[in-house]
Amino acid sequence: METLEEKAAVIAGNDCDRVEDTAQEAYTVSDSVPVPKISRYVALLFATACGLAVANIYYAQPLLDALASEFSIAHSSVGIVITITQICYALGLLLLVPLGDLLNRRRLIPGLMLLSVLALIAVGIAPNSTVLLTGLAAVGLLAVVTQVLVAFAATLAAPVERGRIVGLVISGVVIGILLARTFAGVLTDLAGWRSVYLVSAALMLVMAGVLFRVLPHDERERASLTYPQLLRSVLALFLQERILRVRAVLALLIFTAFSTLWTSLVLPLSSPPLSLSHTAIGAFGLAGAAGALAASRAGWLADRGLGQRTTGVALTLLLVSWLPISYTEHSLLALIVGILLLDVAVQAVHVTNQSLIYNVRPEASSRLTAGYMIFYSIGSATGSIASTSIYAYAGWNGVCVLGAAVSALALLFWGLTCRPRSVKSK
Repeated sequence: METLEEKAAVIAGNDCDRVEDTAQEAYTVSDSVPVPKISRYVALLFATACGLAVANIYYAQPLLDALASEFSIAHSSVGIVITITQICYALGLLLLVPLGDLLNRRRLIPGLMLLSVLALIAVGIAPNSTVLLTGLAAVGLLAVVTQVLVAFAATLAAPVERGRIVGLVISGVVIGILLARTFAGVLTDLAGWRSVYLVSAALMLVMAGVLFRVLPHDERERASLTYPQLLRSVLALFLQERILRVRAVLALLIFTAFSTLWTSLVLPLSSPPLSLSHTAIGAFGLAGAAGALAASRAGWLADRGLGQRTTGVALTLLLVSWLPISYTEHSLLALIVGILLLDVAVQAVHVTNQSLIYNVRPEASSRLTAGYMIFYSIGSATGSIASTSIYAYAGWNGVCVLGAAVSALALLFWGLTCRPRSVKSK
């Protein structure tokens, strides 16, 4: 029976899909009749839990003007609220997510969610900006339970359906990110911004209990590493796996573009002449929910060896999306079209990225997730602080130029790294 290395050695790709998707093909050699290890019900539960957890770091985006007003933060600096959350999310990716390869995830996941409940309550009752930012930092740190869930789902899935399962779970992440804005906007208009975090704390508490009862037993063989060795092994994976390096850089760029739009969008929408309510601003998240469909479909395409083609098409759409987005102040319909294109593109690339990297080292899924998602978080933080700063000096047109430039860079990088590479045969 061919091993993964042997199969990789005999494939010399004239099509760059063949190079990066070799791992997927090799897995089907030894698993000609794979038996799914995760039911659709459990996958949907994973998706729901991911949506609830990841929403916690996006609630603040449509509330930036309310937070700036209550805590006397300048509009040019209010992006720091998002940036702090994303930086701490990146720290959580490095320090907490790799624990999924070391500890029992059936206990780790509910434990992280219970700690999130406490952090959300602290934000909801914050009396000043210091407590607010400290609470949001903790929320960001603990929201990485989302990625522990994604890695757990990838581990449970049969190899030939891994992309589909990852796509389904990430569709929950997409919906959580986008509906967070709608949820936050509606609740803020009804009961004030603090209610957003207090209601989320209650939902997270319920989900932690459900997951503790329903999560499958984590009986796999765990990494026999100390915690410092575990963290160092994340760096080792970067050095060893080219596909992880390439896909991580793509993640940084696409989420810089994603955050550039969603962090700063509240500023023109809440200002004259539009002056929309929090509910109306949050409702634009519904337009981006189409990204959930793209996430599921992209996973299916990755399972069939079409990951690179999907990436190229999606990055082209990402660049094009900034044209209608630039007309936001003149046409809300153009903004909706732009949001649809941008969210479909970003989520298609994101799911393709993760589907490809999980096939490299399935036994290290949590560490692969940590390494990849650190770049996601750096990109999100960069887009947040850059977009609000540029908006203060160059307005919405400046933000759109930034987003288009980052998107063009992502497409160029993909084009340079997606090239036929000869592979030495044995």
